[in-house]
Amino acid sequence: MKVKAAVTHGKSEEFRIEEVELAEPNDNEVLVKIVASGVCHTDAVARDQEVPVPLPAVLGHEGSGIVQKVGANVKTVEEGDHVVLSFSSCGHCENCLSGHPAYCLSFNELNFGGKMNDSTNRIEQDGETVSSFFGQSSFGTFAVANARNVVKVDKDVDLSLLGPLGCGIQTGSGTVLNKLQPSFGETIAVFGCGAVGLSAVMAANIVGCSKIIAIDVHESRLEMAKELGATHVLNGKEVDVVEEIKKITNGGTNYAVETTSVPALARQSVQVLKPLGTSAVVGVTQETEFNVFEDIMAEGKGLVGAIEGDSVPQIFIPKLVEYYKAGKFPFDKLVKFYELEDINQAFDDSKQGTTVKPIVRME
Repeated sequence: MKVKAAVTHGKSEEFRIEEVELAEPNDNEVLVKIVASGVCHTDAVARDQEVPVPLPAVLGHEGSGIVQKVGANVKTVEEGDHVVLSFSSCGHCENCLSGHPAYCLSFNELNFGGKMNDSTNRIEQDGETVSSFFGQSSFGTFAVANARNVVKVDKDVDLSLLGPLGCGIQTGSGTVLNKLQPSFGETIAVFGCGAVGLSAVMAANIVGCSKIIAIDVHESRLEMAKELGATHVLNGKEVDVVEEIKKITNGGTNYAVETTSVPALARQSVQVLKPLGTSAVVGVTQETEFNVFEDIMAEGKGLVGAIEGDSVPQIFIPKLVEYYKAGKFPFDKLVKFYELEDINQAFDDSKQGTTVKPIVRME
């Protein structure tokens, strides 16, 4: 079928809204009419080839939509269901089978390799193959996704809002709720108040952290952090963050989440911890210098990576929707909508920080 999509043809080039040919889903796949798709930093790093993805490609990996057709083997959703599309995983490696599909042994291949789970393509243009992204390619009016990517959600919530739950918002909240699992009354520092960091703030508020310290350089985002549950906010341009956090917490936090991808802040996220504390890094951070003895070993600290919030999307995303409906996870405050034709503006606004979480609507 012919569909409209934002196609990425070359490194760092603007998206072009073009017609592509989308193949029918196979027996393990689902055809989804995309209502909207979140714009995520991972889409930008793929467009700019900081993470190599074969081009041309249709990016987009925070899709939400309505199921149009299901393959013969699909039992989890049916035609007419409202769904969120999340990351791709194989389902049969040891990490998938033990409940950690975000650490699938084939994660990079399935999400960044340009092909579907069966190593074939679903998208063509002028007789040439076009790469898929995260097994969904949701920057288009329709998408084919493996059933493992597809999460059924309630129909009584605005479907156009829900796409970012598939990656960015799942990453921030899941890093707190699934990976770090702070106890009631413990303390946490969140570096960066974009969509991922603010989702971490909301999650820390849900579990009852006694001190939730948000760090950013934009005052507007620090104000948003306070609105969403931060007990303290720090502007990294104006204060010594490590010194201030140790004053606030009488020696350091139990946990930290680093979302900015800034190497110096990755080290700070460890330095603000009290002994036995743990920092989780979720940003695509490049080479960083640590004094392993002083920063980590001497105080028994931990530094861990967190992908997709260590979530099982089919379990975790419906829980986030329930928290949203109860008024405890107001992620809609982060959102600004754009039309598909304005997708390049959405990316520019995200980069400039004027929009926390852009969502592109297909119609």
